[in-house]
Amino acid sequence: MELAYIPSPSSGVLYLGPVPLRGYAFCIIIGVFVAVWLGNKRWIARGGRAGTVADIAVWAVPFGLVGGRLYHVITDYQLYFSEGRDWVDAFKIWEGGLGIWGAIALGALGAWIGCRRRGIPLPAYADAIAPGIAIAQAIGRWGNWFNQELYGRETDLPWAVEITSSADGRMPGTYHPTFLYESLWCVGVALLVIWADRRFTLGHGRAFALYVAGYCAGRFWIEYMRVDEAHHILGLRLNNWTALLVFLLAVLYIVLSARKRPGREAVVEPGAGDGEGPAADAKKTDGDAAGKADVSAGDATTDDATDTDASEKPEKSEKTEKPQNSGEPEGAGEPEESKDGAGSAKKG
Repeated sequence: MELAYIPSPSSGVLYLGPVPLRGYAFCIIIGVFVAVWLGNKRWIARGGRAGTVADIAVWAVPFGLVGGRLYHVITDYQLYFSEGRDWVDAFKIWEGGLGIWGAIALGALGAWIGCRRRGIPLPAYADAIAPGIAIAQAIGRWGNWFNQELYGRETDLPWAVEITSSADGRMPGTYHPTFLYESLWCVGVALLVIWADRRFTLGHGRAFALYVAGYCAGRFWIEYMRVDEAHHILGLRLNNWTALLVFLLAVLYIVLSARKRPGREAVVEPGAGDGEGPAADAKKTDGDAAGKADVSAGDATTDDATDTDASEKPEKSEKTEKPQNSGEPEGAGEPEESKDGAGSAKKG
């Protein structure tokens, strides 16, 4: 009976005429574009300018690729510098081999350079792009499927991946698709960061630290399942120790940062409120509202003054109005003294 499994592609390269389209590189490129797109949306929502994320990514992405490749080559140097190996292969990045730890480290350096040139705080930028990086990793892991690499122990589960290549010590068979596990885990981490950022208003790099901690937690158990060649320390793979150490550092940063700098940055990009975007619209709306309030207050004052004048005029009119003829003879209302004086004059 044939077991169900995920088939691997017969080749990781497609040719468009003479141009080779490598699945691994294609996944990396798509991941970068998605990360920049999502990061741009989050940056604008935070009050930054459109296009800033892409401008800084021009620095971060090349640094990240170099860092990821360096980490892989250094930690797996035997694949390139041992007997029978060609050291030139260390530069063939399209054949696979990027260490996320080195990519994040040098990528952060490149991002810091880009942020410094624009006067932007790096932690705020990191918070904006954190979910996008996780999604980029989720997409990039499918490049390992094209290269038939990063699989786990043998299994007959319906979602096992079939390995058909026998190059570089591979044994054809069905194995745990650890690349798929990590891809799904990264999607979950991205959703976690987006939710937590909205729920707790994370700032000052804490959203990025949450992404790092979440990724490391998943990478630890996924790395433990892998069977590809790796260095071991005290029975654990090197990447297990790296994931554990980075996880602890990320959690420590979240705790200390929340105590020292609670809340979120009020301004993420200097001068962004003077141009176009949510910050400028909000500023314009506030100004319009203030102007309308002043006009309304002025109208209300005028109305009050008019009402006051109207209420005073009738009283004045009543006081000056001549008394109506009631039928009494003239002089009936005069004082007694006047009458007596008149009568005395007649008698005399």
